[in-house]
Amino acid sequence: MSRPRIVIVGAGFAGYRTARTLSRLTRHQADIVLLNPTDYFLYLPLLPQVAAGILEPRRVSVSLSGTLPRVRLVLGEADGIDLDGRTVHYTDPEGGEGTLRYDRLVLAAGSVNKLLPIPGVAEHAHGFRGLPEALYLRDHVTRQVELAAAADDRAECAARCTFVVVGAGYTGTEVAAHGQMYTDAQVRRHPMRTGMRPRWMLLDVAERVLPEMDERLSRTAERVLRQRGVDVRMGTSVKEATHDGVLLTDGTTVDTRTLVWCVGVRPDPLVESLGLPMERGRLLVDPHLQVPGRPELFACGDVAAVPDLTKPGQYTPMTAQHAWRHGKVCAENVAASLGIGGQRRAYRHRDMGFVVDLGGAKAAANPLGVPMSGPAAGAVTRGYHLAAMPGNRVRVAADWLLDAVLPRQAVQLGLVRSWSVPLESASPEVARVPGRPDAGSAGSAGSAGGPGRTE
Repeated sequence: MSRPRIVIVGAGFAGYRTARTLSRLTRHQADIVLLNPTDYFLYLPLLPQVAAGILEPRRVSVSLSGTLPRVRLVLGEADGIDLDGRTVHYTDPEGGEGTLRYDRLVLAAGSVNKLLPIPGVAEHAHGFRGLPEALYLRDHVTRQVELAAAADDRAECAARCTFVVVGAGYTGTEVAAHGQMYTDAQVRRHPMRTGMRPRWMLLDVAERVLPEMDERLSRTAERVLRQRGVDVRMGTSVKEATHDGVLLTDGTTVDTRTLVWCVGVRPDPLVESLGLPMERGRLLVDPHLQVPGRPELFACGDVAAVPDLTKPGQYTPMTAQHAWRHGKVCAENVAASLGIGGQRRAYRHRDMGFVVDLGGAKAAANPLGVPMSGPAAGAVTRGYHLAAMPGNRVRVAADWLLDAVLPRQAVQLGLVRSWSVPLESASPEVARVPGRPDAGSAGSAGSAGGPGRTE
């Protein structure tokens, strides 16, 4: 008899953990196929450090084939699932099509940028969900500072040196914190003729920075940002965006060439096409991460509405912390359903706390519920990331050490063009095809995993 085939869609936090755990549990008793648009697992929490020139992009990219033994990698993006025929249809990075048969299917397709109906945002803003976006932002910010330094017109200089970040959650807060340090370092080495300083703005309709965190840590993060010079405006967002600036909801007009969209994410639209019960865009599953009435179908991570057994009536939030843990439990239950592993178990979690890197030695953290700030929080935050990363630890630590003793190299690499990182799309990699400036239907991070932190 042929071995059962397990197909996993997506290699973000949930999909990668599922594949890694199944590789260990099944040994050679099942064929494991991982379908993903890229050949790497992206460690999202350190992406702001890539944009700020602290880490090289390969440091946060963990090779799938190099770290997942006994797992077959198929490069492509799922665009259709036949539940009755038990097949997944996909398109590869070069436009070819293929079909994968499965005995067990794990949906872990992650999330995509969440757009709001605000005029001009889709055309003039850029998200922050993947390596292309981080590399584009680093080049763009570097270019704006260099152009501002050469400008004689004070108004043009001010516009180029103003960077607007919308969304004061984990990602937006870290982008603004690291961004201000990065541009300040550039200006110290190459002062502007007008004597101006780069200005970063952080906007959110919430009442405070990092509303998901304890209020004390939220205040700590906001204090660090303001001391660094970030213009923090709560209860404010963008009303309209143009090529030359943004109109804020308080009526203020801000001249800028940079709008970074970190408002949030929504589940990958792939699951909507299945015609199964949903909860706010997420596929409803039972506590074992199995779709009711479909014993062969599992879902985890951002696309799954997983009951939170510690809070009856609620579902686990869309964070990398939950996605990572979902993956382990999902793998164990998939193996159990095939008679390979032990007994299946329900997903239960214990909140391990949160970490937010604010750049330099600054951070806000509450490991195991203990609030921390300053250098101690910075050490805990970096120690956590090194422990949580499934690879590249030595290289990451080496980059941190070099950044502490050497100035950063602020140069434009020109690897990613603006048209290849559109905000309005949902699919991650089609727009990356060289010579495809018309690929506007592709998106920015479909299978990158959960948003937030791996707290």
